[in-house]
Amino acid sequence: MVPGLPRVGTIQMNAEWTSGLWNIYPVSRGGKIKGAVQADRCLMEVPMSPARQPDRLPGGKTLTSKASVGSALRTARNARGPSLAAKKTRDFDPHAFLATIGEGRNVRAVPKRQAIFTQGDAANAVFYIQEGRVRLTVVSKAGKEATIGILKDGDFFGEGSLAGQPLRMGSATAMTDCAILRIDKQAMMEALHREHRFSDLFVAYLLSRNIRYEEDLVDQLFNSSEKRLARILLLLAHFGKEGKPESVVAKVSQEMLAEMIGTTRSRVSFFMNRFRKLGFIHYNGGLQVHSSLLNVVLHD
Repeated sequence: MVPGLPRVGTIQMNAEWTSGLWNIYPVSRGGKIKGAVQADRCLMEVPMSPARQPDRLPGGKTLTSKASVGSALRTARNARGPSLAAKKTRDFDPHAFLATIGEGRNVRAVPKRQAIFTQGDAANAVFYIQEGRVRLTVVSKAGKEATIGILKDGDFFGEGSLAGQPLRMGSATAMTDCAILRIDKQAMMEALHREHRFSDLFVAYLLSRNIRYEEDLVDQLFNSSEKRLARILLLLAHFGKEGKPESVVAKVSQEMLAEMIGTTRSRVSFFMNRFRKLGFIHYNGGLQVHSSLLNVVLHD
């Protein structure tokens, strides 16, 4: 037993080390809660290495009276690694599945700079990028254009048609030579209903896009143009692979960067020169971004 765990309401929580597992459960004055109530107990079993001391949770955190039960459970849950459902989703190949859905789909070879659809077109299909890069833009009534996203292979776009959007709210243009799979709205709906793994993957993609848009809004409201530029460069470079510099999308102009962060080209040019002098970026047949650029985003 590990004494000193906090109470949840009137119930005292306790933990027990049994056969290489931490069991965290509520107890009554007479011991463990049994019977029908036992089904509602907070039980978390976490595999532990033989070398780990039984008075510590995964990650080396000591189970003390100051630690909350919720925190202990989250720590244990994280130690278990990805769920089985998440692993199944990763094993699912949408490219192979979409090739089998039959009618209502066709692959298009779209050359660089050609429009895939234009703002105001009928929204009657979803698109999947098999290869290449696609730029999403919106044009105001005054004619001002803004870049709202740059997508890569494996991304979907045009999903507004599934929600009843009658017309396209923006335009999509190939930034490189692309292979684009066009899926009719009805065929996409049937595929989502038929294959649960595909629907799980598609919903996860939509949620990640929504989170990205929320982050973009917060970035626009509260961060300086220098921080916004640093963040967008890190995103374009797919930052996160052990700090290695990676080439950004070929020939991303300063005008396009200015549209994406909501500032002028002259400001983008000023900050790009500063980043280059500080060693955060460099040009070597294409723009490369170093992980050190993250310091600009984190610096207050």
